[in-house]
Amino acid sequence: MLMKKLTTISCLLLVLSSLTACGQAHANVTTTRKTLHLMQDSELTSLDTSNTATLTQWNVLQQSMEGLYRMNAQNKVVGAMATKVVKPTNHGKTYTFHLRRNAKWSNGHTVTAKDFVTAWQRSVSATSTSGYSYIYEGIKNAAQISAGHKSVKSLGVTAVNKHTLKVTLSHAMPYLSKMLTMPAFFPQDHQVVSKYGKDYGTISTKMAYNGPFAVKGWNGTNDSWNLLKNTYYYDKSDIKLNKITMQVVKDSTTAHNLFSQNKLDDATVTGVTAQGVQNDSHLKHVSKAGTYYLRLNMQKNRALNNQYLRQALNLVLNKKTLTKNILSDGSTPAYNYVTPGLTTDPTTGKDFGTETQSTYRHNVAKAQVLWNKGLKQLGRSSVTLKLVSDDTTVAKNIDQFVQAAVAQNLKHAKVSVSAIPSKASGEAVTNGNYDLTYTLWLADYADPISFFDILTKNNPQNYGHYDDTVFNQQITAAHNQNATNTQSYWQNMRTAAKRLNQTAAVVPLYNMTESHLVNSNLNGVSYHAVGENDYTRAYFK
Repeated sequence: MLMKKLTTISCLLLVLSSLTACGQAHANVTTTRKTLHLMQDSELTSLDTSNTATLTQWNVLQQSMEGLYRMNAQNKVVGAMATKVVKPTNHGKTYTFHLRRNAKWSNGHTVTAKDFVTAWQRSVSATSTSGYSYIYEGIKNAAQISAGHKSVKSLGVTAVNKHTLKVTLSHAMPYLSKMLTMPAFFPQDHQVVSKYGKDYGTISTKMAYNGPFAVKGWNGTNDSWNLLKNTYYYDKSDIKLNKITMQVVKDSTTAHNLFSQNKLDDATVTGVTAQGVQNDSHLKHVSKAGTYYLRLNMQKNRALNNQYLRQALNLVLNKKTLTKNILSDGSTPAYNYVTPGLTTDPTTGKDFGTETQSTYRHNVAKAQVLWNKGLKQLGRSSVTLKLVSDDTTVAKNIDQFVQAAVAQNLKHAKVSVSAIPSKASGEAVTNGNYDLTYTLWLADYADPISFFDILTKNNPQNYGHYDDTVFNQQITAAHNQNATNTQSYWQNMRTAAKRLNQTAAVVPLYNMTESHLVNSNLNGVSYHAVGENDYTRAYFK
């Protein structure tokens, strides 16, 4: 899924001087406490999974909604709205789910099979703007519906009766159970959708929630909101908190200060701030199956359509310097689009992200040679690349790192930076008004195809317009004739990874490791490597 960034020496001194206060924070929290204070690093723009997909949105929905399945504390898929994890029939192409009869929405409505049909049809439609319609491909007729060639009613999802949902696939999808924990597959109260139409999810009151908490007080633009315990939740006895507060905190130093003042119980810190707390007793490193990278605009009218320029850009960036001196939060250099730790290749017994990583490393001399070749092919004497990013602290630090590396090490090259609010930067990327953008892909499920899908030719999230025949063929085969052939499937995966490295489809920067300052009395949080952190079963000891 989706984005993070330098400060100054004076900021470092400020951080170091406040470590004692940080170490004392949360020392006297009582055992009766029922409110958890959290942060998000970007704005909430919608709660409707059919029209938007952002990290903040999914983090909020992780606490307030549930799909057929969820991930438990042991990272195992377990039943949620479905009573249990089911085995497919019809050679892996038919799934029949029985819904909990006591599952209700926050408005008291019963959760029904029709709620899943409504949500999935809205999300797969040709008019959906979430960018996640592709995730349904493999469900019968999904691709044709998204392309506008078939009606949403032909989607392979049927409400057999009020509490029975049938899903029909066009081909076997062995990883479907992992996918069904994602917010993209959450249901939508069909009565609420019918009532509000295009306004569904635009504010917290134009929604219903079937998870442990219900969102309150979000008016569509404000930067703080609450989640209150859902009294209709089927497993409410397992929910210890009464309330979760959330506020947008874009600056790492601010996050640290709020934690020190007992105003946050879990604060994500980066850069100089993270440097200053590496020995703090509250620090928790959370490894995530995500890669931060530069998305490259490869449209034909853009300079980075040229492969030599893309390769040069990859080689000119010293990723060790980035992770050690700028991020300093436990993140590691990335030499692959697919992050290490995602999954093991069962045919080799090796970590997939490691076995397929690129052999290319920081090499300024080679970068200049490649850049010159690219300029010659383009018939240009120089190129200025437009870097568009969010206006968060981490993004600005990445911008400065890229801009400086190019200016100092590549002749006839320049990077101009535009750091703007996330909504505006998202629009710029969607409209193709950029050359580079700093972004994150966080695996939706533990399979490399979760990374690869968004770089296929017709994927709606392929905002860089990467189009490579060899790569596309490998992913198509993996989804179709090789889906249940383990040897062939993983050969497709390895070939696809190699092709991305050869063509410099993206510029990997670093593997995702979050540095959290966590209240020492906070327990029960599931920090998932794949997917969003789950605070629903949290409690204070």
